[in-house]
Amino acid sequence: MSEVQNLLILPRLRVQNANTISSQMTWGFPAMSAFVGLMHALERKLAASEVALLFDGVGVICHDFEAQATEGGFTRTFHLTRNPVDRSGGTAAIVEEGRVHLDITLVFAVRGDACGGNEAERGALAKEVAEIVAGMRIAGGSVIPALPGRISRSRPALTPLGEAGEERDEQFRRLKRRWLPGFTLVSRDDLLAQRFEEMREASPVATILDAWLDLSRLNHECHLKPVESAQGEIYDEVSWEIRRPPGWIVPIPIGYGALSEVFEPGTVANSRDAETPFRFVESLYSIGQWISPHRLQRPEELLWYVDNDLDAGLYRLNNDYHNRSTTA
Repeated sequence: MSEVQNLLILPRLRVQNANTISSQMTWGFPAMSAFVGLMHALERKLAASEVALLFDGVGVICHDFEAQATEGGFTRTFHLTRNPVDRSGGTAAIVEEGRVHLDITLVFAVRGDACGGNEAERGALAKEVAEIVAGMRIAGGSVIPALPGRISRSRPALTPLGEAGEERDEQFRRLKRRWLPGFTLVSRDDLLAQRFEEMREASPVATILDAWLDLSRLNHECHLKPVESAQGEIYDEVSWEIRRPPGWIVPIPIGYGALSEVFEPGTVANSRDAETPFRFVESLYSIGQWISPHRLQRPEELLWYVDNDLDAGLYRLNNDYHNRSTTA
């Protein structure tokens, strides 16, 4: 991702009943594709209002997370709504939905003529964007007003960043302090590749799916230690150890991979519309990590952006945290 010029910050948004089922295999925090979709929808709304603002990426800092689920032992059950009875008076079918209440800060990388105004004009533009977002859905959830006494913490801002150097670094440090306490999700494709190579050395038949599952769980490993008994006999002493992934590692969906060629508009029955080309796809998965914003070194490490490879049939999101020169 190229160097970010301006950041549009919408702090402390309270989102109610967002979708917590992020893919067929994962649940928890909404998928980053939901926030990128919000970014694209917001850009179209601003274009319809003749606001010259282009969006290049989006970052999310989560301050509070309240999953609507009941924990019971090793399993969790979503809180489901009771639907009205059907025509016959019987119980209607239940469609399982996962919901979560969030307190988040959205950070957009923006550019355009609208970013060149004075401080008052930039503040008015940020307020206009915040009012539009307040009427939109975020990951399927509704934006609710800020709590009394916290309105000042929810004031949006459009901040131009300085040129690379100490001034830009200090400016970004001040922004990071405002985002605490909280955690942001970054990409760790590098950890997945590293774990895959380690598993291939131990077992040549290991697959990338094995590496993904290994990083997605706590692994209980058995260790045998030769011990000599009082009678001089040698036996193996068994001990169990939990191997934890490095950091707060989570499995995440990052986009879609093609399963077929691109079909002409209107040639596939029951497609969403007859004007857009159609392609069958499946979900792509990778590894993400939750980190505190103060560990970010550059604004680009926070942001997620579209990084498609149409020739390879990849429609995915990317994040530049794993490309940093040093490890946090």
